[in-house]
Amino acid sequence: MNKIRLLLVLMLFPFCLITHAQKVGVKTNLLYGGLTLTPNLGAEFRLRPKLTLDISGGYNPWNREGSYHDNKKLVHWLIEPELRYWLCESFNGHFFGAHLLYSQYNISQHDLPWLLGNHSDNYRFEGNAAGGGISYGYQFILGKHWNLEATLGIGYARLWYNKFDCLKCGEKLGKGHRNYFGPTKAGISIIYIIK
Repeated sequence: MNKIRLLLVLMLFPFCLITHAQKVGVKTNLLYGGLTLTPNLGAEFRLRPKLTLDISGGYNPWNREGSYHDNKKLVHWLIEPELRYWLCESFNGHFFGAHLLYSQYNISQHDLPWLLGNHSDNYRFEGNAAGGGISYGYQFILGKHWNLEATLGIGYARLWYNKFDCLKCGEKLGKGHRNYFGPTKAGISIIYIIK
């Protein structure tokens, strides 16, 4: 529960910094939510005519129900702030961004060789990840208050974890860390613009 509160405070903090009327967008990433079944929310704030700050995050608290041997899960929370530069004007057209990310995770029975190594589906990994990268995206104006955004980012993340047997309450097998280079952001988001 404390993780949810921290995530909400971090996502809503920029609202406290806003002292004058400006353009704000509230969004959800349909791609991230659909692929990982993770509820997510973001907010984007216009700082200057061609500069915005996007703060997005997600929280997936669910363990999959099943037998003692079935411990499949993708439990995690993630926060990803991004500073964006727009080629035309904010909330319209092409943008380039620089983002940071931080996550805590508890992953079991998911084959993620590029992230956690070969045969990762045979183990449970519990740990943290931190990193950052660059991105490109485009926002399509759908109406007066609605936009659709597509974005893709690449970068680096460092993962630290404890490795366990897959079984529930499985034995700890050791500690590890990995360096990851590759996609660090992907999204198809629906946005509601508040003016």
